[in-house]
Amino acid sequence: MVKPFYITTPIYYVNARPHLGHAYTTILADVACRFNAMKGSDTYFLTGTDEHGDKIIRAAQKQSLSPKEYVDQISELFRNLWPELNIDYSYFIRTTDKKHIAIVELVLKRIYDQGDIYFSEYEGKYCFGCERFYMDRELVDGKCPDHEIEPEVIKESNYFFKMSRYQDWLIDHIKANPDFIRPEHFKTEVLSFLRDPLDDLCISRPKTRLDWGITLPFDKNYVTYVWFDALLNYISALGYPENALFDKFWPHAQHIVAKDILKPHGIYWPIMLKAADIPIYRHLNVHGYWNVDQSKMSKSLGNVVDPLELKNIYGLDAFRYFLMREMSFGLDAGFSEAALVQRINSDLANDLGNLLSRVLTMVHKYFDGKVPEVEPEVEKELQLGLESQTQTAVSEYVQAMDHFAFQNAMKAVWVYVNQLNKYVDVTAPWELAKKKSTRKQLQVVLHNLLEGLGVISGLVYPVMPDAAATMQRHLNIEIESDLMGLKDIKSKKLIRSGAELPKSITLFPRIDLEKVKKAASENGGIDNPAVDLKPEITMEEFGKVDLRVATVIRAETIPRAKKLLKLEVDLGKKRTIVAGIAEKYKPEELIGKQIIIVANLKPAKLMGIVSNGMLLAAMEGKRCSLATLDRETTPGTPLS
Repeated sequence: MVKPFYITTPIYYVNARPHLGHAYTTILADVACRFNAMKGSDTYFLTGTDEHGDKIIRAAQKQSLSPKEYVDQISELFRNLWPELNIDYSYFIRTTDKKHIAIVELVLKRIYDQGDIYFSEYEGKYCFGCERFYMDRELVDGKCPDHEIEPEVIKESNYFFKMSRYQDWLIDHIKANPDFIRPEHFKTEVLSFLRDPLDDLCISRPKTRLDWGITLPFDKNYVTYVWFDALLNYISALGYPENALFDKFWPHAQHIVAKDILKPHGIYWPIMLKAADIPIYRHLNVHGYWNVDQSKMSKSLGNVVDPLELKNIYGLDAFRYFLMREMSFGLDAGFSEAALVQRINSDLANDLGNLLSRVLTMVHKYFDGKVPEVEPEVEKELQLGLESQTQTAVSEYVQAMDHFAFQNAMKAVWVYVNQLNKYVDVTAPWELAKKKSTRKQLQVVLHNLLEGLGVISGLVYPVMPDAAATMQRHLNIEIESDLMGLKDIKSKKLIRSGAELPKSITLFPRIDLEKVKKAASENGGIDNPAVDLKPEITMEEFGKVDLRVATVIRAETIPRAKKLLKLEVDLGKKRTIVAGIAEKYKPEELIGKQIIIVANLKPAKLMGIVSNGMLLAAMEGKRCSLATLDRETTPGTPLS
């Protein structure tokens, strides 16, 4: 039985705008969630924002806003960014939510009542950037390792959580569960820290110094320390303590964090759960830093990279692929646009894009765009190890994805991509096409290549969902559910003999970095990116495309097709087209709308319905905009 899957990002601190580091962590979670959905798991994906503490007060004051006005603005930036990056989360939590506040108060009261929280005076070195006290041994040359500033000495009375009481328990738990913290070197780091006596945790701030936080339920003169507040979001989002979501998903919780917050998640959090008698999460998955100019990318150091700008210039799926492929999970990686362009041109445009284009072109050239039949006896002669290579690729991919080794998963896919490219070179379909006697061999070769491309389209889906969907449309793959699962990939029945395939496309255009830089300096770099999207065509070639105005008469959903709508349009005469816009538009929204369609496109059968044309729309991430006219026009009018 497939187990449920619960994945969380850290909730992001709203003292500055989102950057590449936030995007990387959240895309990681999205990839893991999509992969587990492919396995058949019920999934739940949590992200959100952390909105209390000293830094929020300071950031709000700089903009002459109240803390609430400020956190509302910045939290919305995060919420709006994720759909732009095709991140499909289940729930977005804010620590200012009333339900979350109630759970924080509940857990604090429980731990206080059992004697694990006490009141005492304390003097220590406090970093306002980290909002925590530091021990001398944790500082680097007397400075905070993250913000590179000397902490301030603060003396005040506060409430403390008896973490030291649970130190031996935590050590035993980590040792008894070797993959509790992964990769392994982060487990070693936590155990190394726990070799020294564990200090009790200061979990309050006096309201005389800070009043923007959750009031302690047992002392109205204090607010909760931001980390004790924030970490509880992982259970409050599931409706703890009595909720079906909590019962279903919490036993399978997977946290993803960057290594700078290893200590709160690897030490504070499990001890908090133990003290509150709440089951411990399953895994803590820790990734490294993106370095820019040899320094950790950080808003405090001022070397952040804007993910939206990169996405708009280079394409969303290319951006997502680069992040997953370039960084070895758990280690640091260097970011540069040159490295991004190299990945796009080599892996995506040349290896994968060229393979898809070559195969589709040959299918149209030799079989009029129809998937050729295969004779089993001939197929055995021309497998050339493809079946075992496919099994190896899928097996290595699944193993890597299960262990959050996303870069290894993509490596396994690209080994297979290159094996298919080699298969093209070895079998030489263009030579087989020259003789009638080798026609059956040609059929087998192209069918095998199409099957391989179908497998690839499924494996790249978690990382590049839009590219995967484009590949599957051009391979005319029909599956029972909207999502291609691992069972479908392993079925060896993705490609249907006789199915009609659309013509070849440029899946990933090559990038000229110098043109991009020139466009960036002249036009801001994002509105008019200098990317060779498609090869130039002549006016004569363009004239072959018959664009017409059509009025939507009827629209309806198609059973078992989550993304497709069946449209009946008036083009001077009635015509049926199938459009992949069901997730963007309700059928009733389209009635009477005038759209632009390609009227002379060769008919294609989709989910058993013959589509006679294609509507035009702009797709940007999850946003869809239909191509329409600014005034009513007679149906059937050609565009010129």
